[in-house]
Amino acid sequence: MRSRHVAAPAALLAALALPAACRTGAPAPAVTASAAAASDTAAARRLFMENVDAIHKRDRARYLATYLQSEALTRNGPGGLDVGFDRWTARRDSTWPDTLVARDLRVLPVAPGVVYGTYHYRVTQDGESSEGISERVFVKTPEGWRIAVSTAFGLPAGAAPPPVALVGATLVNPNARPVPDAVVVTQGGRVACVGARGACAVPAGAEVVDVRGAWVGPGLVDAHVHFSQTGWVDGRPDALDVRDLHPYDSVIAALRDAPERYGRAYLCSGVTAVFDVGGYGWTTDLAERSVAALDLPRVAAVGPLLSSIDHWVNTTAERQFIPMSDSAAVRAAVRALRPLGAAAVKVWYLQLPDSLRPRARALLGLAGEEARRVGLPLIVHATQLASAKEALAAGATVLVHSVAPEDVDGEFLRLARERNAVVIPTLTVLEGYRDVMLGRSPAGRYPLTCADPASRALVERALPESRRGEGAAWARGGSIDSSHAATVRNVRRMREAGVAIAVGTDAGNPGTVHGASMQRELAALEAAGLPPAELFAAATIVGARAMGLEREIGSLEPGKAADLVVFDADPSAGAANLGRVRMVMRRGALYGREELLPRGR
Repeated sequence: MRSRHVAAPAALLAALALPAACRTGAPAPAVTASAAAASDTAAARRLFMENVDAIHKRDRARYLATYLQSEALTRNGPGGLDVGFDRWTARRDSTWPDTLVARDLRVLPVAPGVVYGTYHYRVTQDGESSEGISERVFVKTPEGWRIAVSTAFGLPAGAAPPPVALVGATLVNPNARPVPDAVVVTQGGRVACVGARGACAVPAGAEVVDVRGAWVGPGLVDAHVHFSQTGWVDGRPDALDVRDLHPYDSVIAALRDAPERYGRAYLCSGVTAVFDVGGYGWTTDLAERSVAALDLPRVAAVGPLLSSIDHWVNTTAERQFIPMSDSAAVRAAVRALRPLGAAAVKVWYLQLPDSLRPRARALLGLAGEEARRVGLPLIVHATQLASAKEALAAGATVLVHSVAPEDVDGEFLRLARERNAVVIPTLTVLEGYRDVMLGRSPAGRYPLTCADPASRALVERALPESRRGEGAAWARGGSIDSSHAATVRNVRRMREAGVAIAVGTDAGNPGTVHGASMQRELAALEAAGLPPAELFAAATIVGARAMGLEREIGSLEPGKAADLVVFDADPSAGAANLGRVRMVMRRGALYGREELLPRGR
């Protein structure tokens, strides 16, 4: 949503009822002029705040009263040039934006009784945000100060917001000492300077935001998500088939047409980067768009994944699972991923009967060779000990799940260290399946405050007992708990052995809601034995490394992306504090958490 800007008519100021001194150029004493200018700018600021407050309170009468009630009133915005008060008010309906953030108002007296101003705005309507610069001309009339000119023009596509300086918080970076009374300056969508107050000068023109008493750190990373899944069983018919109620092709078409639907839920949760580790080809398009986006987390996506079985969960028009049927199929699939924009080659490496394992192992090795040939990392879903070791031997640098129910052994730990591999345990995804199969909402495990309304409606809908089938019996059994216990043991062993661990939720699976589920995964990893400082690193720089973006995100350093979170408590002191989000910045655009919450909650 971009607005257009057309210059106001040149005759406008001549038509305004300006004071006589302005029309005739009559001189005024310097001291008197200075005092008058200060008084004018103060009055213009008050009127501006009155205008914004009326919008926030949906007060139409107060809002209209701030404008010049004359044919000289000139407005310009997405609908084009609009001149005259009466015609505008007759057409204006009663709709209001979901949120309006107006910051960095700058005013300049241009003549007695005339003040020019600009401010930075961000408007959100129906979940879509528009960001840009708006102008105002304030004039003094016999009835008081009024807005005579109002324009708005959006930032050009890919443009970054104006510079911002966050001042006074404690800076917290992973694997580094905290820096009290710090300054973080962002410009052009990047971190320009970060450090102690004396080390970072605030540049002229930057908006200064006082964050004393808070902590500022890099945005969180969810290193395992799926935009091709909804967070409920309609996106995973292989888990529970509800296609008679929710046709799968239609579910995926809706996701494809609006893949950004989960973006605000992630930002609201403090997550500024996500790794989509398998889905349809359009997820790589989303990843490309996210690089310059202001209201989406940074996305890396692997696109369609290679599979050791010919899995059936695809649409009639597109595959997300490509079977590794033979060598030619593996080579063709890997070579197609690079031009698609994939961030890695993903293999869904399921346990097969012993008679088929040698062939599957050879094809996995070939996938690793081809991945290296095209310059992409290899990441693997392998949850059994033997298959996980085969994945590491084939060159995998990321295992997107842990091993269970077996315990990892010395060979696994040695291979993981040699590969400098990252393991993403996904401790809580099976809890989500259990909730859905037993007709429970995941709200009993983590807050749904940040969840998008559609996801919340889905996961809070209890399926009738008659539809749950064998899934309910499985959920009531002990396999979920035994798998969880084994994963916890293995997380502890891997941590003690120095294997890198990243935070990933497997969001999109039934009961694991995009964005909101991050807090539950953080708490589970903390309970599994990750000390608070290591948990903070796992949720930032290690996740960035899993995505292959550690030079871009994961810590606050000059030149890195301006993706950060202002926390109300020390994020390196525990999982609960990582959920205490006050503000989120994505590529230099600063949001208050309230602004990111879904409307109508």
